[in-house]
Amino acid sequence: MLEILYRDEYLVAINKPPGLLVHRSPIDRHETEFAVQILRDQIGEFVYPVHRLDKPTSGVLLFALDKESAKLMGEQFRARETKKSYVAVVRGYIEESGVIEHALSVKLDKIADKDSLDDKEAQDATTHYRRVATVEIPYAVGKYDKTRYSLVSLEPQTGRKHQLRRHMKHISHHILGDTKYGRGEHNKLIREAFNCHRMLLHAITLQIKHPHSNGTLIIKAPLDESFNSICKFFNWHL
Repeated sequence: MLEILYRDEYLVAINKPPGLLVHRSPIDRHETEFAVQILRDQIGEFVYPVHRLDKPTSGVLLFALDKESAKLMGEQFRARETKKSYVAVVRGYIEESGVIEHALSVKLDKIADKDSLDDKEAQDATTHYRRVATVEIPYAVGKYDKTRYSLVSLEPQTGRKHQLRRHMKHISHHILGDTKYGRGEHNKLIREAFNCHRMLLHAITLQIKHPHSNGTLIIKAPLDESFNSICKFFNWHL
C-alpha cells in the first residue's frame, strides 16, 4: 500500500518508494507494478500523473483525480511555477552552496524513443544546491584510506531528464547508489557496509498552487527506512 501524503477531491500525492515506476514503460517490460495502477486500486479512482520521478528516486509524487485538474497542473509544471526540493547523499565534501548551469543533451531511449530524431540540441539546465552535512568514515575506497560524503539539498530550476543525477556527476559529486551516473566503488561500499541497496535521492518537498483554490500547497515526504538508516549511521539530522 502506498503512503498518501495529501488528498482532496482534485489531487492526491504519495510518497513513492524507490524502485517503483510511475507508469508502464517499454524500457522496463518485465515490471508488473506501477504507481498509477497501485494508487488507482488503492483509492478506487482513476488517477492522472502530472509529473514524474525516476524509477530509483523516492519522494513526493503528485496525481490529479480528473482531466481538468491534470491539465491545469501540467501547465503549472511546464511553466516552472512549482518548487521542488530534493535531498541526496553525494561523494566528497561539496561546496557549501552553489548553482550548476550546465546544458544537458536530450537523452533518447533506444526502445521508447526509437522514432525520435537524435540530433536535438542540448537544453539549458539549472540546479541550486546547499550542503546540509558532511561525514568522514574509516572505509577505504580506491587510493583513499577514509571516505567523505555530503548530505545535500537540491532544487532543480528546470526539469531535464535525470537532471540532478547528471549535474552531480558533472561536478564530480556523484549520488550514492546511482548505477547509471554514479561511481561503482562507492555504490558497492554502501551496499556491503551499510546494507543500502537504493539510490540516495529523495524528493522531499513539492510546492504548488492548488489548481482550483489557487492557494499555496506544500507537500512533504518523510525519508524511507533505508535512507533514514544511512543518516543515522552518519549522525545526520534533517
